[in-house]
Amino acid sequence: MPPLFPALAARAERPALRFGDRTLTHAELADAAGSLAVRIAGARRIAVWATPTLGTAVGVVAGLLAAVPVIPVNPRSGERELAHVVSDSAPELVVAEPGVVLPPALAALGRVDSTEPGGTPQGAPAGPFPEHDPEAPALIVYTSGTTGPPKGAVLPRRALVATLDALEDAWRWTADDVLVHALPLFHVHGLILGVLGPLRRGGSVRHLGRFDLDGVTRELSSGATMLFGVPTMYHRIAEALPGDPALAEALSGARLLVSGSAALPVHDHRRIVAATGRRVVERYGMTETLMNTSVRVDGEPRAGTVGVPLRGVELRLVDESGGAIEAYDGETVGEIQVRGANLFTEYLNRPDATEAAFTDGWFRTGDMAIRDPDGHVRIVGRKATDLIKSGGYKIGAGEIENALLEHPGVREAAVTGEPDADLGERIVAWIVPAHAEAPPSAGELADHVAAQLAAHKRPRTVRYLDALPRNDMGKIMKRALHD
Repeated sequence: MPPLFPALAARAERPALRFGDRTLTHAELADAAGSLAVRIAGARRIAVWATPTLGTAVGVVAGLLAAVPVIPVNPRSGERELAHVVSDSAPELVVAEPGVVLPPALAALGRVDSTEPGGTPQGAPAGPFPEHDPEAPALIVYTSGTTGPPKGAVLPRRALVATLDALEDAWRWTADDVLVHALPLFHVHGLILGVLGPLRRGGSVRHLGRFDLDGVTRELSSGATMLFGVPTMYHRIAEALPGDPALAEALSGARLLVSGSAALPVHDHRRIVAATGRRVVERYGMTETLMNTSVRVDGEPRAGTVGVPLRGVELRLVDESGGAIEAYDGETVGEIQVRGANLFTEYLNRPDATEAAFTDGWFRTGDMAIRDPDGHVRIVGRKATDLIKSGGYKIGAGEIENALLEHPGVREAAVTGEPDADLGERIVAWIVPAHAEAPPSAGELADHVAAQLAAHKRPRTVRYLDALPRNDMGKIMKRALHD
């Protein structure tokens, strides 16, 4: 089969990776990762201490070249979570940047430094490496663990290829593209899309280390063509644009702006388009499925949707009894189920959880959505936390959140349901006011939602906060709101 990274196999001299002042061409990356692959070859599994550094990228690529499953480890993990990941996945080695002090759970493993200081590869150039079984495990990525200990999703090589090649089609992604981002490298978005994606296309990635508006402006003004981010990042961009003409000009010149990991509020879409003329493309994926849908770059601009199923992905909506929903009416809510080559193989050491996740070959995402007449998918929330059954209606929290964010007095908003003796569940809005000294009243917000959507979708309770609890990817942690 063709190589996973053709530009590495061809030893292309184009830039591949840039982290700060450290850069590797595809040829140099082939040497660095190839040398490391020799040292880890034969290991059952390896952990990579996934700091936002060049060494992390080299370590992951080395694992893929050697066909050794890689476990990207969040360097911000707490002791209990880290101990669980290490005991569950049982890596034989840990790869880390030289000089990094590892926590005890990893320090007990055999250690291999990814690169020497300055980025010089250790050892002699190695390769070429043969291609491997498409079903062989490539990565084991741990889920967020919102309903128990994190589960390790085993991602085979064919899932990486299926997703990255489907995005090539949807985004017209080529070797000429230069991606800039500042996403963590222990998640699908930052690592698989944000590092392995450019490498598979033969292009390059410039990682900022941490999100910084000046960095975004600098890179998009100096040859970068694509920006990946999460809604929190784009919200900060939208807030800054009116007073930052250099940022607006830089974004105006970008070929593609992509947001993912959570819904981007419609009002942020509109502010960015108004200031730059560029729309933000949203896509939908999960750790277990990689990417499922996306707004296409050659399609109609559509804020508030995650687009249409990617090439090779089958998607359906089902009702509570598991029956397929045929409606494309923009109203009927159902759970998303998907199948295709983009799916994971199993949850590591959890056959029970793996079996429960599938129905007749369809993966049960737990995400609720509606479909527009033209097939565009609109996510309305998670089945466990965002589907509110109130007064006989099934209501998605996402559309209420978007409506609340249209109010000028609201900076951030989250919507949940709480038990109610009369309604079954009442709609609760959690609000970060735009002006803390003069927050909009509960009645004002209820009327605002009722005017935009429907009376039964108005919040019955409003609670005011200084900030919403979010995880590393900017997702609102709704369980923490009630806690």
